[in-house]
Amino acid sequence: MSNNSQVGAANEVKCPHCETVFTIDEAHYANIAQQVRTAEFDNEIHSRLAEAEQVKATEIALAVAEATQKAEKATAQRELDVERLTADLRAASALQELAVTKAVSASEKKLAEVQAKFEIQAVEQKVKDAATKESFTKELALKDDLINRYKDLKAKLSVKLLGETLEQHCEIEFNRMRSLAFPNATFGKDNNASGGTKGDFVFRDFSDDGVEYVSIMFEMKNESDSSSTRKKNTDFLAKLDKDRIAKGCEYAVLVSMLEEDSDLYTGITDVSHLCPKTFVVRPQFFLAIIALLRNAAVDTIVVKAELEQAKKQNIDITDFESELEGFKSAFGRNYDLAKRKFDTAIKEIDVAIEKLQKVKEGLLGSENNLRLANDKATALSVKKLTKGNPTMAAKFAELDGPEDLDAA
Repeated sequence: MSNNSQVGAANEVKCPHCETVFTIDEAHYANIAQQVRTAEFDNEIHSRLAEAEQVKATEIALAVAEATQKAEKATAQRELDVERLTADLRAASALQELAVTKAVSASEKKLAEVQAKFEIQAVEQKVKDAATKESFTKELALKDDLINRYKDLKAKLSVKLLGETLEQHCEIEFNRMRSLAFPNATFGKDNNASGGTKGDFVFRDFSDDGVEYVSIMFEMKNESDSSSTRKKNTDFLAKLDKDRIAKGCEYAVLVSMLEEDSDLYTGITDVSHLCPKTFVVRPQFFLAIIALLRNAAVDTIVVKAELEQAKKQNIDITDFESELEGFKSAFGRNYDLAKRKFDTAIKEIDVAIEKLQKVKEGLLGSENNLRLANDKATALSVKKLTKGNPTMAAKFAELDGPEDLDAA
Protein backbone atom coordinates (compact mmCIF):
# COMPACT_ATOMS: atom_id res chain seq x y z
CA MET A 1 0.00 0.00 0.00
CA SER A 2 2.91 2.36 0.70
CA ASN A 3 4.17 1.69 -2.82
CA ASN A 4 0.83 2.63 -4.27
CA SER A 5 0.90 5.90 -2.36
CA GLN A 6 4.14 6.71 -3.98
CA VAL A 7 2.67 6.49 -7.48
CA GLY A 8 1.80 9.95 -8.78
CA ALA A 9 -0.13 11.19 -11.71
CA ALA A 10 2.89 10.81 -13.99
CA ASN A 11 3.11 7.20 -13.03
CA GLU A 12 6.39 7.65 -11.15
CA VAL A 13 7.84 4.75 -9.21
CA LYS A 14 10.53 5.11 -6.50
CA CYS A 15 12.92 2.25 -5.79
CA PRO A 16 12.74 1.35 -2.14
CA HIS A 17 16.44 0.49 -2.01
CA CYS A 18 18.19 3.28 -3.90
CA GLU A 19 15.26 5.72 -3.77
CA THR A 20 15.60 6.40 -7.52
CA VAL A 21 12.38 7.64 -9.11
CA PHE A 22 11.26 6.10 -12.40
CA THR A 23 8.62 7.44 -14.69
CA ILE A 24 6.59 4.74 -16.57
CA ASP A 25 3.52 4.76 -18.77
CA GLU A 26 0.19 3.57 -17.58
CA ALA A 27 0.42 0.15 -19.27
CA HIS A 28 3.74 -0.70 -17.71
CA TYR A 29 2.57 0.60 -14.40
CA ALA A 30 -0.50 -1.61 -14.43
CA ASN A 31 1.67 -4.58 -15.30
CA ILE A 32 4.12 -3.86 -12.46
CA ALA A 33 1.25 -3.37 -10.01
CA GLN A 34 -0.22 -6.62 -11.05
CA GLN A 35 3.11 -8.36 -10.47
CA VAL A 36 3.35 -6.81 -7.03
CA ARG A 37 -0.15 -7.93 -6.13
CA THR A 38 0.58 -11.46 -7.41
CA ALA A 39 3.76 -11.72 -5.40
CA GLU A 40 1.98 -10.63 -2.28
CA PHE A 41 -0.81 -13.12 -2.95
CA ASP A 42 1.73 -15.90 -3.48
CA ASN A 43 3.49 -15.00 -0.26
CA GLU A 44 0.20 -15.07 1.60
CA ILE A 45 -0.70 -18.43 0.01
CA HIS A 46 2.66 -19.85 0.98
CA SER A 47 2.23 -18.51 4.50
CA ARG A 48 -1.25 -20.02 4.77
CA LEU A 49 -0.02 -23.32 3.33
CA ALA A 50 2.81 -23.41 5.85
CA GLU A 51 0.39 -22.84 8.67
CA ALA A 52 -1.92 -25.51 7.31
CA GLU A 53 0.96 -27.93 6.97
CA GLN A 54 2.00 -27.20 10.56
CA VAL A 55 -1.59 -27.75 11.80
CA LYS A 56 -1.82 -30.94 9.72
CA ALA A 57 1.48 -32.17 11.09
CA THR A 58 0.30 -31.46 14.61
CA GLU A 59 -2.97 -33.29 14.01
CA ILE A 60 -1.12 -36.20 12.41
CA ALA A 61 1.22 -36.36 15.36
CA LEU A 62 -1.74 -36.37 17.73
CA ALA A 63 -3.52 -39.04 15.62
CA VAL A 64 -0.37 -41.15 15.48
CA ALA A 65 0.09 -40.79 19.20
CA GLU A 66 -3.57 -41.75 19.81
CA ALA A 67 -3.37 -44.67 17.38
CA THR A 68 -0.13 -45.77 18.98
CA GLN A 69 -1.75 -45.68 22.39
CA LYS A 70 -4.75 -47.66 21.15
CA ALA A 71 -2.48 -50.17 19.42
CA GLU A 72 -0.46 -50.59 22.59
CA LYS A 73 -3.67 -51.20 24.58
CA ALA A 74 -4.92 -53.68 21.93
CA THR A 75 -1.58 -55.41 21.91
CA ALA A 76 -1.61 -55.69 25.66
CA GLN A 77 -5.18 -57.08 25.59
CA ARG A 78 -4.24 -59.46 22.78
CA GLU A 79 -1.27 -60.67 24.75
CA LEU A 80 -3.54 -61.30 27.73
CA ASP A 81 -6.01 -63.20 25.46
CA VAL A 82 -3.15 -65.18 23.94
CA GLU A 83 -1.86 -66.13 27.38
CA ARG A 84 -5.38 -67.18 28.47
CA LEU A 85 -5.98 -69.18 25.25
CA THR A 86 -2.54 -70.72 25.59
CA ALA A 87 -3.40 -71.87 29.08
CA ASP A 88 -6.72 -73.25 27.88
CA LEU A 89 -4.99 -74.96 24.96
CA ARG A 90 -2.43 -76.54 27.28
CA ALA A 91 -5.23 -77.84 29.52
CA ALA A 92 -7.17 -79.19 26.51
CA SER A 93 -4.00 -80.69 25.11
CA ALA A 94 -3.36 -82.45 28.40
CA LEU A 95 -6.91 -83.85 28.42
CA GLN A 96 -6.60 -84.88 24.79
CA GLU A 97 -3.27 -86.55 25.41
CA LEU A 98 -4.83 -88.45 28.32
CA ALA A 99 -7.80 -89.51 26.17
CA VAL A 100 -5.53 -90.47 23.28
CA THR A 101 -3.32 -92.43 25.66
CA LYS A 102 -6.34 -94.36 26.96
CA ALA A 103 -7.70 -94.90 23.44
CA VAL A 104 -4.33 -96.00 22.13
CA SER A 105 -3.94 -98.36 25.05
CA ALA A 106 -7.37 -99.92 24.39
CA SER A 107 -6.72 -100.03 20.65
CA GLU A 108 -3.33 -101.62 21.16
CA LYS A 109 -4.94 -104.24 23.37
CA LYS A 110 -7.65 -105.00 20.80
CA LEU A 111 -5.08 -104.90 18.03
CA ALA A 112 -2.98 -107.42 19.91
CA GLU A 113 -6.00 -109.69 20.32
CA VAL A 114 -6.98 -109.34 16.66
CA GLN A 115 -3.42 -109.87 15.57
CA ALA A 116 -3.21 -113.02 17.68
CA LYS A 117 -6.46 -114.31 16.18
CA PHE A 118 -5.32 -113.35 12.73
CA GLU A 119 -2.03 -115.18 13.22
CA ILE A 120 -3.93 -118.27 14.37
CA GLN A 121 -6.29 -117.99 11.38
CA ALA A 122 -3.35 -117.42 9.09
CA VAL A 123 -1.71 -120.59 10.35
CA GLU A 124 -4.99 -122.51 9.97
CA GLN A 125 -5.52 -121.05 6.51
CA LYS A 126 -1.99 -122.03 5.51
CA VAL A 127 -2.71 -125.56 6.62
CA LYS A 128 -6.04 -125.55 4.73
CA ASP A 129 -4.45 -123.99 1.67
CA ALA A 130 -1.71 -126.59 1.72
CA ALA A 131 -4.26 -129.39 2.04
CA THR A 132 -6.49 -127.85 -0.62
CA LYS A 133 -3.57 -127.29 -2.92
CA GLU A 134 -2.42 -130.85 -2.44
CA SER A 135 -5.95 -132.17 -2.98
CA PHE A 136 -6.47 -129.91 -5.98
CA THR A 137 -3.14 -130.96 -7.43
CA LYS A 138 -4.03 -134.62 -7.02
CA GLU A 139 -7.53 -134.08 -8.42
CA LEU A 140 -6.15 -132.05 -11.31
CA ALA A 141 -3.61 -134.75 -12.04
CA LEU A 142 -6.30 -137.41 -11.92
CA LYS A 143 -8.56 -135.29 -14.11
CA ASP A 144 -5.79 -134.64 -16.60
CA ASP A 145 -4.96 -138.33 -16.59
CA LEU A 146 -8.61 -139.21 -17.14
CA ILE A 147 -8.94 -136.66 -19.95
CA ASN A 148 -5.81 -137.94 -21.63
CA ARG A 149 -7.02 -141.50 -21.21
CA TYR A 150 -10.37 -140.75 -22.78
CA LYS A 151 -8.80 -138.76 -25.58
CA ASP A 152 -6.52 -141.68 -26.28
CA LEU A 153 -9.49 -144.03 -26.29
CA LYS A 154 -11.46 -141.73 -28.58
CA ALA A 155 -8.61 -141.64 -31.08
CA LYS A 156 -8.54 -145.44 -31.28
CA LEU A 157 -12.15 -146.61 -30.99
CA SER A 158 -15.22 -146.33 -33.22
CA VAL A 159 -18.36 -144.45 -32.15
CA LYS A 160 -20.16 -147.67 -31.18
CA LEU A 161 -17.20 -148.95 -29.21
CA LEU A 162 -16.95 -145.56 -27.47
CA GLY A 163 -20.47 -146.00 -26.12
CA GLU A 164 -19.79 -149.57 -25.05
CA THR A 165 -16.58 -148.48 -23.32
CA LEU A 166 -18.44 -145.79 -21.33
CA GLU A 167 -21.02 -148.36 -20.26
CA GLN A 168 -18.26 -150.78 -19.25
CA HIS A 169 -16.55 -147.99 -17.30
CA CYS A 170 -19.72 -147.23 -15.33
CA GLU A 171 -20.46 -150.91 -14.72
CA ILE A 172 -16.91 -151.58 -13.51
CA GLU A 173 -16.97 -148.52 -11.25
CA PHE A 174 -20.25 -149.63 -9.69
CA ASN A 175 -19.17 -153.24 -9.21
CA ARG A 176 -15.95 -152.03 -7.62
CA MET A 177 -17.97 -150.29 -4.88
CA ARG A 178 -21.03 -152.56 -4.82
CA SER A 179 -20.11 -154.69 -1.78
CA LEU A 180 -19.00 -151.67 0.28
CA ALA A 181 -21.53 -148.99 -0.56
CA PHE A 182 -24.50 -150.77 -2.18
CA PRO A 183 -24.83 -154.27 -0.68
CA ASN A 184 -28.61 -154.45 -1.27
CA ALA A 185 -28.66 -152.73 -4.66
CA THR A 186 -29.16 -154.08 -8.18
CA PHE A 187 -27.48 -152.55 -11.21
CA GLY A 188 -27.66 -154.01 -14.68
CA LYS A 189 -28.50 -153.45 -18.31
CA ASP A 190 -32.08 -152.75 -19.25
CA ASN A 191 -32.87 -155.58 -21.65
CA ASN A 192 -36.65 -155.17 -21.53
CA ALA A 193 -37.76 -153.37 -24.70
CA SER A 194 -41.44 -154.32 -24.37
CA GLY A 195 -42.39 -150.66 -24.39
CA GLY A 196 -40.60 -150.07 -27.70
CA THR A 197 -37.55 -148.45 -26.08
CA LYS A 198 -35.10 -149.05 -23.26
CA GLY A 199 -32.36 -147.30 -21.33
CA ASP A 200 -28.83 -148.53 -20.78
CA PHE A 201 -28.83 -149.44 -17.06
CA VAL A 202 -31.28 -149.52 -14.17
CA PHE A 203 -30.23 -149.02 -10.55
CA ARG A 204 -32.50 -150.04 -7.66
CA ASP A 205 -31.65 -150.10 -3.95
CA PHE A 206 -33.54 -151.86 -1.20
CA SER A 207 -33.71 -151.72 2.58
CA ASP A 208 -32.80 -154.72 4.73
CA ASP A 209 -36.50 -155.63 4.70
CA GLY A 210 -36.51 -155.75 0.92
CA VAL A 211 -38.38 -152.47 0.43
CA GLU A 212 -37.27 -150.52 -2.67
CA TYR A 213 -36.65 -146.88 -1.77
CA VAL A 214 -34.72 -145.45 -4.75
CA SER A 215 -34.48 -146.25 -8.46
CA ILE A 216 -32.50 -144.61 -11.28
CA MET A 217 -32.64 -145.05 -15.06
CA PHE A 218 -29.20 -144.48 -16.67
CA GLU A 219 -28.30 -143.57 -20.24
CA MET A 220 -24.64 -143.36 -21.40
CA LYS A 221 -23.72 -141.13 -24.32
CA ASN A 222 -20.38 -140.51 -26.01
CA GLU A 223 -19.12 -139.62 -29.48
CA SER A 224 -15.86 -139.47 -31.35
CA ASP A 225 -13.96 -136.23 -31.91
CA SER A 226 -14.05 -136.98 -35.65
CA SER A 227 -17.83 -137.27 -35.77
CA SER A 228 -19.35 -134.85 -38.30
CA THR A 229 -22.62 -134.38 -36.43
CA ARG A 230 -22.35 -133.08 -32.90
CA LYS A 231 -25.18 -134.16 -30.61
CA LYS A 232 -26.33 -132.20 -27.56
CA ASN A 233 -27.28 -133.57 -24.16
CA THR A 234 -30.77 -132.13 -24.49
CA ASP A 235 -31.34 -134.30 -27.59
CA PHE A 236 -31.62 -137.40 -25.36
CA LEU A 237 -33.59 -136.10 -22.36
CA ALA A 238 -37.09 -136.76 -23.74
CA LYS A 239 -36.34 -140.42 -24.56
CA LEU A 240 -34.62 -140.91 -21.20
CA ASP A 241 -37.65 -139.50 -19.37
CA LYS A 242 -39.92 -141.84 -21.36
CA ASP A 243 -37.73 -144.82 -20.38
CA ARG A 244 -37.78 -143.71 -16.74
CA ILE A 245 -41.57 -143.63 -16.65
CA ALA A 246 -41.94 -146.89 -18.57
CA LYS A 247 -39.61 -148.75 -16.17
CA GLY A 248 -41.09 -147.19 -13.03
CA CYS A 249 -37.89 -145.41 -11.98
CA GLU A 250 -37.90 -142.34 -9.75
CA TYR A 251 -34.84 -140.58 -11.26
CA ALA A 252 -33.11 -140.37 -14.64
CA VAL A 253 -29.38 -139.74 -15.16
CA LEU A 254 -27.58 -139.08 -18.44
CA VAL A 255 -23.88 -140.01 -18.13
CA SER A 256 -22.43 -137.95 -20.97
CA MET A 257 -19.19 -137.01 -22.67
CA LEU A 258 -21.06 -134.74 -25.12
CA GLU A 259 -20.48 -130.97 -25.24
CA GLU A 260 -17.05 -131.23 -23.61
CA ASP A 261 -16.39 -127.49 -23.89
CA SER A 262 -19.68 -126.47 -22.25
CA ASP A 263 -19.45 -124.53 -18.98
CA LEU A 264 -22.86 -125.89 -17.99
CA TYR A 265 -22.01 -129.58 -18.00
CA THR A 266 -18.90 -129.62 -15.81
CA GLY A 267 -19.95 -132.02 -13.05
CA ILE A 268 -23.48 -132.78 -11.87
CA THR A 269 -26.12 -130.66 -13.64
CA ASP A 270 -29.76 -130.65 -12.55
CA VAL A 271 -31.98 -130.41 -15.67
CA SER A 272 -35.29 -131.00 -13.86
CA HIS A 273 -36.64 -127.81 -15.45
CA LEU A 274 -36.52 -129.69 -18.78
CA CYS A 275 -37.48 -133.18 -17.58
CA PRO A 276 -38.64 -134.13 -14.06
CA LYS A 277 -36.02 -135.59 -11.69
CA THR A 278 -33.33 -135.72 -14.40
CA PHE A 279 -29.56 -135.04 -14.14
CA VAL A 280 -26.64 -134.84 -16.58
CA VAL A 281 -23.28 -135.94 -15.14
CA ARG A 282 -19.75 -136.50 -16.34
CA PRO A 283 -18.40 -140.08 -16.00
CA GLN A 284 -16.20 -139.21 -13.02
CA PHE A 285 -19.35 -138.22 -11.07
CA PHE A 286 -21.22 -141.44 -11.87
CA LEU A 287 -20.87 -142.92 -8.36
CA ALA A 288 -21.34 -139.51 -6.75
CA ILE A 289 -24.81 -139.00 -8.25
CA ILE A 290 -25.86 -142.49 -7.12
CA ALA A 291 -24.64 -141.75 -3.59
CA LEU A 292 -26.38 -138.35 -3.50
CA LEU A 293 -29.75 -139.66 -4.69
CA ARG A 294 -29.48 -142.76 -2.50
CA ASN A 295 -28.65 -140.74 0.62
CA ALA A 296 -31.47 -138.31 -0.12
CA ALA A 297 -33.90 -141.25 -0.29
CA VAL A 298 -32.66 -142.99 2.87
CA ASP A 299 -35.11 -141.01 5.01
CA THR A 300 -37.99 -142.56 3.08
CA ILE A 301 -37.02 -146.12 4.06
CA VAL A 302 -38.85 -145.94 7.37
CA VAL A 303 -41.96 -144.50 5.75
CA LYS A 304 -42.01 -147.10 3.01
CA ALA A 305 -41.34 -149.93 5.50
CA GLU A 306 -44.24 -148.73 7.64
CA LEU A 307 -46.40 -148.60 4.52
CA GLU A 308 -45.48 -152.18 3.63
CA GLN A 309 -46.19 -153.29 7.21
CA ALA A 310 -49.54 -151.57 7.12
CA LYS A 311 -50.32 -153.32 3.85
CA LYS A 312 -49.42 -156.70 5.40
CA GLN A 313 -51.52 -156.01 8.50
CA ASN A 314 -54.49 -155.03 6.37
CA ILE A 315 -54.21 -157.95 3.94
CA ASP A 316 -57.31 -159.68 5.41
CA ILE A 317 -59.32 -156.52 5.00
CA THR A 318 -57.91 -156.15 1.51
CA ASP A 319 -58.85 -159.79 0.64
CA PHE A 320 -62.32 -159.28 2.12
CA GLU A 321 -62.72 -156.10 0.14
CA SER A 322 -61.48 -157.93 -2.96
CA GLU A 323 -63.98 -160.78 -2.41
CA LEU A 324 -66.74 -158.28 -1.71
CA GLU A 325 -65.85 -156.41 -4.85
CA GLY A 326 -65.82 -159.75 -6.72
CA PHE A 327 -69.25 -160.66 -5.36
CA LYS A 328 -70.55 -157.22 -6.21
CA SER A 329 -69.09 -157.52 -9.69
CA ALA A 330 -70.56 -161.02 -10.24
CA PHE A 331 -73.91 -159.97 -8.79
CA GLY A 332 -73.84 -156.94 -11.03
CA ARG A 333 -73.16 -159.09 -14.09
CA ASN A 334 -76.02 -161.49 -13.14
CA TYR A 335 -78.30 -158.55 -12.49
CA ASP A 336 -77.40 -157.08 -15.86
CA LEU A 337 -78.15 -160.43 -17.59
CA ALA A 338 -81.45 -160.83 -15.73
CA LYS A 339 -82.40 -157.23 -16.44
CA ARG A 340 -81.63 -157.62 -20.13
CA LYS A 341 -83.78 -160.81 -20.27
CA PHE A 342 -86.57 -159.09 -18.32
CA ASP A 343 -86.43 -156.10 -20.63
CA THR A 344 -86.54 -158.44 -23.63
CA ALA A 345 -89.59 -160.26 -22.21
CA ILE A 346 -91.31 -156.95 -21.50
CA LYS A 347 -90.61 -155.84 -25.06
CA GLU A 348 -91.97 -159.12 -26.43
CA ILE A 349 -95.09 -158.81 -24.24
CA ASP A 350 -95.54 -155.25 -25.48
CA VAL A 351 -95.24 -156.51 -29.06
CA ALA A 352 -97.75 -159.28 -28.36
CA ILE A 353 -100.12 -156.82 -26.69
CA GLU A 354 -99.81 -154.55 -29.72
CA LYS A 355 -100.62 -157.45 -32.03
CA LEU A 356 -103.56 -158.57 -29.87
CA GLN A 357 -104.78 -154.99 -29.83
CA LYS A 358 -104.74 -154.97 -33.60
CA VAL A 359 -106.59 -158.34 -33.65
CA LYS A 360 -109.05 -156.92 -31.11
CA GLU A 361 -109.59 -153.87 -33.29
CA GLY A 362 -110.04 -156.19 -36.29
CA LEU A 363 -112.53 -158.32 -34.41
CA LEU A 364 -114.40 -155.26 -33.19
CA GLY A 365 -114.55 -154.08 -36.78
CA SER A 366 -115.85 -157.48 -37.91
CA GLU A 367 -118.50 -157.45 -35.15
CA ASN A 368 -119.75 -154.09 -36.35
CA ASN A 369 -119.93 -155.35 -39.90
CA LEU A 370 -121.81 -158.46 -38.71
CA ARG A 371 -124.22 -156.28 -36.74
CA LEU A 372 -124.89 -154.16 -39.78
CA ALA A 373 -125.33 -157.30 -41.84
CA ASN A 374 -127.66 -158.73 -39.20
CA ASP A 375 -129.62 -155.51 -39.14
CA LYS A 376 -129.88 -155.61 -42.86
CA ALA A 377 -130.86 -159.29 -42.80
CA THR A 378 -133.48 -158.62 -40.12
CA ALA A 379 -134.99 -155.82 -42.14
CA LEU A 380 -135.14 -157.92 -45.28
CA SER A 381 -138.68 -159.16 -46.30
CA VAL A 382 -140.39 -160.81 -49.29
CA LYS A 383 -142.17 -157.63 -49.98
CA LYS A 384 -138.87 -155.74 -50.27
CA LEU A 385 -137.32 -158.47 -52.40
CA THR A 386 -140.25 -158.57 -54.81
CA LYS A 387 -140.86 -154.87 -54.95
CA GLY A 388 -140.62 -153.78 -58.55
CA ASN A 389 -140.07 -157.39 -59.70
CA PRO A 390 -143.38 -159.02 -60.74
CA THR A 391 -141.70 -162.20 -61.80
CA MET A 392 -140.15 -162.80 -58.36
CA ALA A 393 -143.37 -161.87 -56.65
CA ALA A 394 -145.21 -164.45 -58.70
CA LYS A 395 -142.65 -167.10 -57.82
CA PHE A 396 -142.89 -166.45 -54.09
CA ALA A 397 -146.64 -166.45 -54.38
CA GLU A 398 -146.57 -169.87 -55.92
CA LEU A 399 -144.25 -171.24 -53.12
CA ASP A 400 -145.89 -169.78 -50.04
CA GLY A 401 -149.46 -169.42 -51.07
CA PRO A 402 -151.66 -166.37 -51.00
CA GLU A 403 -151.80 -166.12 -47.21
CA ASP A 404 -148.09 -165.97 -46.68
CA LEU A 405 -147.58 -163.49 -49.47
CA ASP A 406 -150.20 -161.17 -47.96
CA ALA A 407 -148.66 -161.55 -44.54
CA ALA A 408 -145.35 -160.64 -45.92
